[in-house]
Amino acid sequence: MNILLGTALFVVLTLSATNALAITLTGTIRDFCAPSTGACTQLSDFEGAIPGVVTGMVSSTLNSSGLPDYVGGGIGATTATNFAKWYTNSPGFNLSTPTSLTLAETSPGSGVFTYSNAAFFPIDGALFGNQGRSNNYHFTMHLEGQISFQQPTDKFTFTGDDDLWVYINNQLVMDLGGVHGATTSTITGLNLDALGLDPNTPYALDIFFAERHTTASNFNITTDFSVTPVPIPATLGLFGLGLMALAAARAKLKA
Repeated sequence: MNILLGTALFVVLTLSATNALAITLTGTIRDFCAPSTGACTQLSDFEGAIPGVVTGMVSSTLNSSGLPDYVGGGIGATTATNFAKWYTNSPGFNLSTPTSLTLAETSPGSGVFTYSNAAFFPIDGALFGNQGRSNNYHFTMHLEGQISFQQPTDKFTFTGDDDLWVYINNQLVMDLGGVHGATTSTITGLNLDALGLDPNTPYALDIFFAERHTTASNFNITTDFSVTPVPIPATLGLFGLGLMALAAARAKLKA
């Protein structure tokens, strides 16, 4: 997992008055140019071709910087030069800002968390702005955390558009690359077991998303995997231990 100053992520569990938990993921969004704006340099793969779902675009493991490498893809998917700018600060091509996304527990004690947004435009009016459109459509997002599974039937499901890649323990476990309509993919505890991962063990979670084309933007996650905080500074250690104890108690209830 790549933890850089200004882009490091913490996953925070919060307890509401109804005793339902929420998981808040934080990370970084990068805004890219729409065509013919003059304010910045547009990459051809933003508001470009619509190849549909393109699997095999990215590396099966993260590189030494904690990011995916581009290894190929369908017509109009992207290029290695362009892709290298998607999840890094690239002056003239993108602007970045911290972001957060909260998954709410479906009911107290259920252990199932969800985030659902059929109009996912988190930077409307910000950074480069909407650039003459009704929404700010052209952006990427990288979220990080830790995740574990207990049962082979535990699931992590995503539905959305456009590109979405999920890495667990630096290994690619979900591949929905390309500019496409809302598409669903699910990984299970059984899938992670097949990769040699152990139950009840926290592993690095990296979610890479891109919204590249008008006119829709969907982002939906539902999971009963256990999500826990990433390592935190020593000054916050006691608080972090309390959160993990709370998560462990919920895990025992679920089991």
